[in-house]
Amino acid sequence: MEDILHSLTPEVRLRTFRAIDDPESCDLFLEGHAQVLSSIGITKVTSSKHEWTKDPAVFVIVVESLIEKKIFGGIRVHVAGGSEPLPIEQATGAMDPGIFDLVWRCAHEGTGEICGLWNSGEIAGYGIGTTFLIRAAVSICNQIGIQTLFALCAPYTVKSVACVGMELESSIGNNGTFYYPKLDLIATTMLLKDVPTLNKAYDEDRRAIFKIREELCLTHVQSLKGKEIIIHYETRIPNLDEWDLEGTINNAKNNFKKRQINENNINFF
Repeated sequence: MEDILHSLTPEVRLRTFRAIDDPESCDLFLEGHAQVLSSIGITKVTSSKHEWTKDPAVFVIVVESLIEKKIFGGIRVHVAGGSEPLPIEQATGAMDPGIFDLVWRCAHEGTGEICGLWNSGEIAGYGIGTTFLIRAAVSICNQIGIQTLFALCAPYTVKSVACVGMELESSIGNNGTFYYPKLDLIATTMLLKDVPTLNKAYDEDRRAIFKIREELCLTHVQSLKGKEIIIHYETRIPNLDEWDLEGTINNAKNNFKKRQINENNINFF
């Protein structure tokens, strides 16, 4: 049995796929994410629901064992125009309907959202959740073809997404913030306005993202705060010839016209 915790330098795979192409991995993602959320007292989140697993406009990144079917963390990219609204729309639309117009304005050229970020305690401290999954999620947007990218951030992830070039989007909520998923927590709306160029990203993050874009299959020893982990990056999205960004954008237009607000849906990144 594989045990990465007893290795001086743990070794994992970071793999990308479209949600509808790998139901088994989606189930493992859901299970692990739900456990992490439950451990911090959060149970009512859109990310822990199952609808996204059937959405053709959802792309998933997992950090997994090289041998066993075990997932240690993950993140998702939802593209506007899928079978359901973006999680940020579901989360904040009842509080500020302006989010729908904002998403639609960005969706004209293709937009999406990173969400559902988590990592298990087994791999905590190696930068999987705070750095490497976020970089990978931004990198695959180049393959997907979207130009902008949203995130609804907990306080401890704002800095991490700022590193990849995201900026506060102050046009909605209370200067971009919302009290939720509970009244004692603040969520911040962030937006990456230039996915292709990443002009506002920190140099180190920008170089790393472009490296992942250029080499869709690579192995890298990643170091963070004195700890090392070997990551086998497999970020080429399978079956991308079946992906239709133009059709998805057209669907986003139709969705905008008939948008329904469900104030019970909450997502937290």
